[in-house]
Amino acid sequence: MSVLELSGVTKRFAGVPALNDVRLNIRKGTVTGLIGPDGAGKTTLMRLIAGLLVPDSGAISVLGIDAIQDPLKVQQVIGYMPQRFGLYEDLTVQENLDLYADLQGLPDAERQARYAALTHLTGLAPFTQRLAGKLSGGMKQKLGLACVLVRPPQLLLLDEPTVGVDPVSRRELWAIIYRLVREENMTALLSTAYLDEAERCNEVILLHKGELLGQSLPAEFSQKMAGRSFQATLPGMNKRSLQSRLARSSGVIDSTIQRTGVRIVMEADVQPDPAALPAGIRIEPVEPRFEDSFISLLREIDGQPALPEVSLARAVPSGTDDEEVIIVDQVTKRFGSFSAVKDVSFKVKAGEVFGLLGANGAGKSTTFRMLCGLLPATDGHLRVAGLDLGHAPAKARARIGYMAQKFSLYGDLSVLENLRFFSSAYGLRGSDQRAQIDWALQEFELKPYANSTSQKLPLGYKQRLAMAAALMHRPQILFLDEPTSGVDPLARREFWQRIAALAEEGVTILVTTHFMEEAEYCDRLVIMAKGDILAEGTPDELRARVQSDQLPDPTMEDAFVYLIEEHETGRRSDAVPAKS
Repeated sequence: MSVLELSGVTKRFAGVPALNDVRLNIRKGTVTGLIGPDGAGKTTLMRLIAGLLVPDSGAISVLGIDAIQDPLKVQQVIGYMPQRFGLYEDLTVQENLDLYADLQGLPDAERQARYAALTHLTGLAPFTQRLAGKLSGGMKQKLGLACVLVRPPQLLLLDEPTVGVDPVSRRELWAIIYRLVREENMTALLSTAYLDEAERCNEVILLHKGELLGQSLPAEFSQKMAGRSFQATLPGMNKRSLQSRLARSSGVIDSTIQRTGVRIVMEADVQPDPAALPAGIRIEPVEPRFEDSFISLLREIDGQPALPEVSLARAVPSGTDDEEVIIVDQVTKRFGSFSAVKDVSFKVKAGEVFGLLGANGAGKSTTFRMLCGLLPATDGHLRVAGLDLGHAPAKARARIGYMAQKFSLYGDLSVLENLRFFSSAYGLRGSDQRAQIDWALQEFELKPYANSTSQKLPLGYKQRLAMAAALMHRPQILFLDEPTSGVDPLARREFWQRIAALAEEGVTILVTTHFMEEAEYCDRLVIMAKGDILAEGTPDELRARVQSDQLPDPTMEDAFVYLIEEHETGRRSDAVPAKS
């Protein structure tokens, strides 16, 4: 039975098609993933289905209701959670639930039973009197989902519900979604930037530039890539260097660091040529995955065979080899009686890519802000670029670049105006300022958008602009707070190529991320939970810590989930391994 049908749906904004002749059908009782890069039309499609937009042409049927002729009736039977769901942060969890029950007209007699079911399902039962603004990112997402579900919908629309939440919360959200589908007979359509999540869906819909590229089982997309995916290993060579070398090899359309080596995807009917690769390299075939198919399709459509070359030669090395340029020594940060960071210590060497991982609310961003001189530590000592942040925070800030989680751009200013503002704030003037701006526009391919306001940029270009702004003054150390949250896989690959280039030039990089595959790009990392450091080491060392008969080849996500749950429960996690 079909719950959603689109036939010939087209939607334009200012004459530019956001969706073009889209035709699809979603079956009852399924979880369908909506996949596509930035600007693909995913959010536009969601809003059309929800009756919040009207198409220029075509037909939309939702549970047998004409969404164009009767949008209010559609909105009464569906649940829609947009990317920026409207929680009221000054209200408690219970007050938010009450408000949405009022808005959805849930009878008083049904409320207590529904609240009990939802708070149990989402794990929010102990927190009903906590202000929504005091919840972690994962808990906010769960509260948003609970508010959407106050009146049980037949069709649930979720626009990137797992963006910005940690792997533990992501797994919990997926368990909730499948339980709803199974126990409440719902149908779910969700968009996601995490391609491993596509493999958890019953079916996936692939969009690109408003065009429907396909609708099928994830495995059917993967099977088309049979014989084209390989794992390359070269002992003694840095994995980032190997990945960069392979990305430029003939016939390679994708290369990503995976576990102890580099995963490569080849063009159709092309095999890796050992003679053209570094001596001693080992190449083994591996099973294809959905992400391989996704990247291959986009490369083919856009005519982009591989990642572009990057040259960030204006960077300044942060120090000599083995010099410790970031020192965190027994640092504590308290807000009133609450300790966000507790007696934390770690050191970062010059030229390292150092990862700071943790669940939502672990204290990562607080640690970041202290290291940037934006927050004073309550106790302990912080040194960055040879300077004590307790005595010379302003001088230290001149030597670092900071790319905030929400991209601290001025939305009403153009790309060029943002670059002028940030370069001026960093003390650049005259010909030096003009040269840096010209470099940024050229290197980050921002020239076509120079006069566009930053708020209207696609997310991937906002990311480029934010990174360019953070590099205007040639910092020795670069702080990146969840820099790839929400951007599509192509933008993430390009971003990490730039990070690798900076690291090659000797810039020290401290990064937080919720993408566990990105943690593999780090030389070393720490994992935090509730203000404490749980583990420190290389990605290989942390994965080895959780290796067992049940997890013979763990991923970084497996390691992360195991360590977090071990910390919370004091016992070994039985979480299902992430798909590789």
